[in-house]
Amino acid sequence: MIEVQDVYFTYPSGVEALKGIQLTIRNGEFVAVMGQNGAGKTTLVKHFNGLLKPTKGKVLIDGVETTKVSVASLARNVGFVFQNPDHQLFSETVEDEIAFALKNFGFKESITKRRVTWALNLLGLTQYKKTSPFMLSGGERKRVALASVLAWNPKILILDEPTIGQDYQQKEKLRQFILQMKAQRKTVIIVTHDVEFVAECNPRVLLMREGKIIVDSEARKVLTNSEVLTQASIVPPQIAQIFLQLYDFELPQNIIDVYEAHQILLKALEKKAK
Repeated sequence: MIEVQDVYFTYPSGVEALKGIQLTIRNGEFVAVMGQNGAGKTTLVKHFNGLLKPTKGKVLIDGVETTKVSVASLARNVGFVFQNPDHQLFSETVEDEIAFALKNFGFKESITKRRVTWALNLLGLTQYKKTSPFMLSGGERKRVALASVLAWNPKILILDEPTIGQDYQQKEKLRQFILQMKAQRKTVIIVTHDVEFVAECNPRVLLMREGKIIVDSEARKVLTNSEVLTQASIVPPQIAQIFLQLYDFELPQNIIDVYEAHQILLKALEKKAK
């Protein structure tokens, strides 16, 4: 679905943000892009919808080179939710905001209404449908921006720091929805510092540093590797830290998922009781 071929990118200021990126993301994959500020995470994903074009190298989306098509033509298949929702909100009401892209893409009115209602319910925004997005909190505006993209059902969904400003309940809804999209063979890419969220989702992780991908592996392997986490200035998930302290109890050392940890501890207690 996404092919990045030896991509370099330099900003007009002279900052070289990407340095020889080689990457293939297949249809239906769930990928988390992680790393410290300035590592090149957002710069990389902005190449996936044509907002940025490579200084050198190629980016192909579903076989189409991004330099040969407009951002508008890529947008039908690539939905992008920015870290700051105010960069993409402009309509007078939440309902109009969600409906805008659907109308722009030529969806029938009946389908538009149905998709708007679905997105409002999914993100818990129904009560705000007649409210201006700019009257909402930061977390709520984030959900409006997400709803406006999810409504048109793109093949690829890119979320830049989607959990910022969201409570646990909203994070869990997002996790469940991402897993649902994965089951539908949609490609989901998130840029995030939220190691706890990544740990509970266990996606493929691209760990970036200074414009390069230094690790490309499943979350379990990345988030329990203290050496690479130190290189990227990332703190391991709390569950991983706890299980590292339980080495003397012969428990696994590669646990990052709260749900898996719960099952392992229950079995350990049952074994001890016997």
